[in-house]
Amino acid sequence: MYTEAAAVEKIRPSPVFIGLVVLTVVAAWLTTTDLVSPGIAVFLFVILAWILSVTFHEFAHAVVAWRSGDRSVAQRGYLTLDPRKYTHPILSIALPIFFVLIGGLPLPGGAVLINRAALSDRESVLVALAGPFTNLALGAMALYAVGGGLVDSATQPTLVAALGLFGIFQIFVFVLNMLPIPGLDGYAAIEPALPESTRQLLRPVAQYAFIILFIGLFSSPWLGRLFFDGVFAIVDLFGVSRNSFQTWYELFRFWGDIGLL
Repeated sequence: MYTEAAAVEKIRPSPVFIGLVVLTVVAAWLTTTDLVSPGIAVFLFVILAWILSVTFHEFAHAVVAWRSGDRSVAQRGYLTLDPRKYTHPILSIALPIFFVLIGGLPLPGGAVLINRAALSDRESVLVALAGPFTNLALGAMALYAVGGGLVDSATQPTLVAALGLFGIFQIFVFVLNMLPIPGLDGYAAIEPALPESTRQLLRPVAQYAFIILFIGLFSSPWLGRLFFDGVFAIVDLFGVSRNSFQTWYELFRFWGDIGLL
């Protein structure tokens, strides 16, 4: 029998997660040295921290679901902070990173299976919101460190670039995920309030969420402008400008300076 005590035992960081944290710390340290170029250091930190953020996002969904009564998330290993439990190596990691590398949006990367039948409507809403608000918290901490002067841009410009870019990416993911489109957390948060007939009608649309996003954001200048204005309205609260984002993003795409793309 799977008891609550057994579930508690499952809430522990996996060796893979610990290793990822160590690598991210090393990448942060590299931004303060001359061992690699600033662009490579920023790239390594942002990518590793991005994978960590996907892990935290999905863990937040899982732990709120578990506390709300869904014990299946522990059985599936979602409480171990092991990124392999939440992600598909191609669809969840490689594809989102690829979109960032070619100049696109940082896409949400993982997924957890939740037993909605074990949750009330209110609990389902909290589970849905836990992920994107984790991204908001991560982004806020990184941007506050930069905009609030906790990291000195004069003495540690590369670390500032790495933290700032990571923070802005997290705000991108927060705003993106909060859109009320089937397949995204924003829709999952309002779904319990919808009539069952509407839920059934929209359920097949979830698999096309990203196609809908790209068509909407990139084919409509008005929608795209509205989305990015929303993102930078939050970023502006931390004293970080769009110009800084452009500078940091160019540094992140270090291969552009050597003519690879």
